Amino acid sequence: MKNKGTILTGDRPTGSLHLGHYAGSLRMRVDMQDDHNTFVMIADTQALTDNANNPKKVRDNVLEVMLDYLAVGIDPEKSTIVLQSQLPELPELTMYYLNLVTVARLQRNPTVKEEIRQKGFEKSLPAGFFMYPVSQAADITAFKANLVPVGEDQFPMIEQTREIVEKFNRVYKKDVLVLPEAVVTKVTRLPGVDGKAKMSKSLGNAIYLKDNLKEVEKKVMQMYTDPGHVHKDDPGKVEGNTVFDYLDAFSTEGGALDKKEVEKLKEYYRKGGLGDVELKKRLASVLNEFLSPIRDRREEYAKDPAEVMRILKNGTEKGRETTSRTLKEVKEAMMLNY
Repeated sequence: MKNKGTILTGDRPTGSLHLGHYAGSLRMRVDMQDDHNTFVMIADTQALTDNANNPKKVRDNVLEVMLDYLAVGIDPEKSTIVLQSQLPELPELTMYYLNLVTVARLQRNPTVKEEIRQKGFEKSLPAGFFMYPVSQAADITAFKANLVPVGEDQFPMIEQTREIVEKFNRVYKKDVLVLPEAVVTKVTRLPGVDGKAKMSKSLGNAIYLKDNLKEVEKKVMQMYTDPGHVHKDDPGKVEGNTVFDYLDAFSTEGGALDKKEVEKLKEYYRKGGLGDVELKKRLASVLNEFLSPIRDRREEYAKDPAEVMRILKNGTEKGRETTSRTLKEVKEAMMLNY
């Protein structure tokens, strides 16, 4: 029985999903879908806030993200997968919420400030991008999600949603909107193969869920380790070593890669006697063993893209039953129920 709350989570369709997505959120979604009322959103409208001049990129990647979802085990019988642009209630809610948020408050949002810097928007900031935290609040509240799985860097977004919910309920004297809480993912950030930043589609440092065996091996062999560990017998550093970050993220108790084995590898590496090539080969083997069934399922689903999009359409229609109810309640509270 799904009695542990309602979840909203999702991804922007700007490319295929990668191991960082899996470690940071996909794994948790699969684990939680059995006992939570789960909505998974493909945020194509939000993707356009910084891809407005390339709508084909967004459209084409909707299918790619769907294939990744189904391949990792997001079950449309357990999770409702929805397409953001096909839920007209969301932009209407966004418009109402914008009246409850000041420009100054949006400017103070540290997540938005950092993303503006990363995307080079300081001199020419699209209004849609600047206001997307309000759109995100509309997404969360439309489904009455009380749980939102996020990494620590997204906490300010949830805080902004909470402020909107509290102000709406106070101003309109109705407890219509649900106050959401952030659920911290187990692995909040998986570095890219270059070791310099989080794994990212835009930075070109990602291992994708659909990468074949050879592509995975090639990328693992490029991974940043310890520059001071020149020879096999040299003592090496585990901290900041990208290979060990991945080994930690994909090790389990009693699994194919046991946590005890990882601790032994760390011990050998620190003392000296474990070479980088040997270590990387072990990681490549672990990742390919993990990805093999995901690749197989993805290839099977990819044989019938029309059926995959039908699943998304059905989920969106089901999701709209929820968002339309919420909008009706919001308009009644705002005395817009003419």
